[in-house]
Amino acid sequence: MKKALITGIAGQDGSYLAELLLRKGYEVHGTVRSASNTWRIDHLLRDAEVADIRMFLHREISDSADLTMLLRRTEPDEIYHLAAQSHVGASFGIPEQTAEATALSTVRILESIRETGIQPRFYQASSSEVFGKAGEVPQRETTPMRPRNPYGCAKAYAHWMAVSYRESYGMFNCCGILYNHESPRRDESYVTRKISKGVAHIKAGLQQELRLGNLSSKRDWGFAKDYVEAMWLMLQQAQPDDYVIATGTAHSVQAFVERAFSCADLDWEKFVQFDSSYDRPIDVDDLIGDASKAEKALGWKPRTGFDETVQLMVEGDMEAVVSNVTAHTSV
Repeated sequence: MKKALITGIAGQDGSYLAELLLRKGYEVHGTVRSASNTWRIDHLLRDAEVADIRMFLHREISDSADLTMLLRRTEPDEIYHLAAQSHVGASFGIPEQTAEATALSTVRILESIRETGIQPRFYQASSSEVFGKAGEVPQRETTPMRPRNPYGCAKAYAHWMAVSYRESYGMFNCCGILYNHESPRRDESYVTRKISKGVAHIKAGLQQELRLGNLSSKRDWGFAKDYVEAMWLMLQQAQPDDYVIATGTAHSVQAFVERAFSCADLDWEKFVQFDSSYDRPIDVDDLIGDASKAEKALGWKPRTGFDETVQLMVEGDMEAVVSNVTAHTSV
């Protein structure tokens, strides 16, 4: 039985990855913040109590000595480093915290791997934000990195440290340069989930308007469940490498809004209001990924299209509204 350690297991990507690995027969260990909301993995924890699956949670560790002890205790075959301060907008307000949680945490893990002497395969969650003011469209693995926000800068540092340890110490380190990927498990602070939840609340009469920032901003949006499969595939290869994971097509925030409201048979223009307070000091330009290397080397292609992704999110939030209303009515 292979063992995997997932940092940030309670997040969107961590929960889908845990499901994937458990289906493949792994013993899964995951780190969570002490006050972390585990609703995305509660069903897995319940299954672990009654079924023959092995899943264990550990508190999130920011101390090198404790992290080294955890690695010695678990001896994972694969490590997926997903934990980070991952909100681009928030990174402008907390750049120091972003650097600590997103950049230095990677070095801490890599050093702990060296100290223990174990030889796990390591996945570093890079981001399309490392390209920032990209010099070419679409971006590929060889595109120069020019991040434009604290989050992108922190991810670029973590990316190159993973590459440096691979080249310096022969570690099996892979960096997945993932473009935006969404799902019904997306945190509500992200614009896509804010839109899908807003639509559900407006449809139910619980909300009268939806306030958003720049509607013309474009992103290459995929489905998170597809993207975690690419993470796993990277660590199954004979040699470590880095891969862009994307759909190759960009949509504007307005296109996301239009699709989301259409799923609920609503006219978005009657409910959406522009709010300049959501604007960022600077935004990225034309981030569209070329995943042809991943398709050729990993056999990976996105299976879930833009329209279906938006629909899944809206339907998920509409079902949640109904469940909440039913729960309050029955009390």
